[in-house]
Order: sequence, then C-alpha cells, then structure tokens
Amino acid sequence: MATPLLVDTDPGIDDALALLAAWNSPEVVVEVVTTVAGNVTVEQATTNVCRLLALRKPDPAPVVAIGAPDPLARQLVTATRYHGADGLGDLDDWPAVGRGELAAAVPLILDRARRQQRLLTIVALGPMTNLALALKADPAAMKFVGRVVAMGGAVDVPGNVTPAAEFNMYVDPEAAHRVLAAGLSLDLVPLDATRQAVLPRAGLKKALSRAAGPLAARITAFSDRAFRIDHAGGAQGMVLHDPLAVALAIDPTLAQWEAVRLEIGPEGETRRARGDPNCRVAKAIDTARFLRMFLDRLCPPPRRRASS
Repeated sequence: MATPLLVDTDPGIDDALALLAAWNSPEVVVEVVTTVAGNVTVEQATTNVCRLLALRKPDPAPVVAIGAPDPLARQLVTATRYHGADGLGDLDDWPAVGRGELAAAVPLILDRARRQQRLLTIVALGPMTNLALALKADPAAMKFVGRVVAMGGAVDVPGNVTPAAEFNMYVDPEAAHRVLAAGLSLDLVPLDATRQAVLPRAGLKKALSRAAGPLAARITAFSDRAFRIDHAGGAQGMVLHDPLAVALAIDPTLAQWEAVRLEIGPEGETRRARGDPNCRVAKAIDTARFLRMFLDRLCPPPRRRASS
C-alpha cells in the first residue's frame, strides 16, 4: 500500500521539482499539499502549487491548503534572489490558474494526523511554521504521525544564509525549536546531505530529452535560473535540496543516518547538544542511486501503446 504523504512547501524551484517527482512515485500518494511562507509569500507559494498541479495533473489530485503567512515571531525573509520574484524563475508565460476555496493548513494537518496516525508521513520542505502551529494546537495528535521528514539545517557544514544557518531554519527558528522539542519521529535532511545531491545540467537535459513535450519544456525553463546561480556559486550543477528530502521520505536507505540531539540557535543555527537524540540527521548519500530515482520520476517518457 502506498504511503500517504502530506507535503508542506513554499515553491521554490527545487520544491517544484520535488513535487513533480513525488507525484510520479508509486510508493507514495501525495494526498495533501500545504503551503507556507518561505522562499516566497504564502500567496505566491499557493499559486505555484496550483501551477504545478495544472502542469503535472496528478491522479488523484491532492487537497491544497494555505498556511502561515509569517514566521512565528519575526518578519518574513524570502529567497527570491535565488528563485525569482515569483519563485519559479520569473517566467512570463505561466498559464493562468484558478484556486477556488482552499482549506486552512493547520486544521487539515491535524485532521490527517488524527485519522491516519502512524500511516502518515509529513514532508516539510520550507520553514516549519505550519508544523509548529499544529503542535501548539494539538501536540498529542501530532505525536501520532508516523514520520516527519524535514529539509533544513546545517549541522557540520557552513550555512547558506549565515556562516552557521540554513535558510529554512533561519526564516523561522522559533518554529524549528518547537518541532525539535516535540518528541516527533523526525528525520532532518540538512545541507550536510543535500550538498551531495548535485544534478549536472547535462544529466537533466538527457533525461528530459526522453520525454520531450510541454512538461519537459517547462521544467527546463524554470530550472535554468537555479543552474545559473548554483554554477556561479561554484557548484557543478543544481543542488537538489528538496528533491532529496522527498526521496528520503520514500526510500530512507538512500542515506546513512545519525541519531543526534540538536538545538536551534537564535538565528537558526543547528547545534549539536548533549542529551538524548531528538532527531535523525541524513549524512552520507548514495548520490548516483538518488539521481537515477529522481530523473526517472521527474519527467517519465510516455508509455508505448501495446501493438495489436
């Protein structure tokens, strides 16, 4: 039976790639997508989820819910320099999408936690604001969740916003502190792991050439900005932060894990601390196997019709 996923996200170029791959992964079914302010405003993040749904048309389509517009205790800092003002590369030809009436994220998270309990995996790709608000509203319900996989942190490597802080933790450290202190079954996917998940541009081009069409063309267009910026920063390709978190939610054997206790500093630093572990941290990644899995699912070639 496919594992039900609730993906909490702030698309974001790599968030978009993560969702497109998750929607074509038979081991899981993305039943809910909740949005949060982070890479872009929560309104823009919600629009981007609707754009991606119209592009991929997953079946069944997930329920979409809109979440927190601001961090718990500070002003929002976005990452539009990297992702573009609209979060998806600032393309000017996205088709218009309708949103309709959307649910609120926190009540929906709690509803799924209560009903699905150990069957449910929550994948947090942005700041943990929605999860922290759900914990405040009903901590007992959240402890029923089978697994929480969160992209965030920089444990033994430098940060990407400050020398010690990764973006998601920096945006809402109060939320991260609440989640780490909650006693959840938490798997953290920090920069220590994601910086091993580098996709060369040639690798993406080759994979998409097998499935030429509107989906492949759109992926090429919105990912171009990330390739350019990551190359300028010295990477050999695009760093797949959020796709790695989704892949580890599907197949945790792609990583080696370390049980650790982390505390969150005032600017989102993820510091090792003494005491019982409060999470597992992804360390060494089987990068080749991850990239094969990701590319196979991102834009699969059309199925051939059986000959009569």
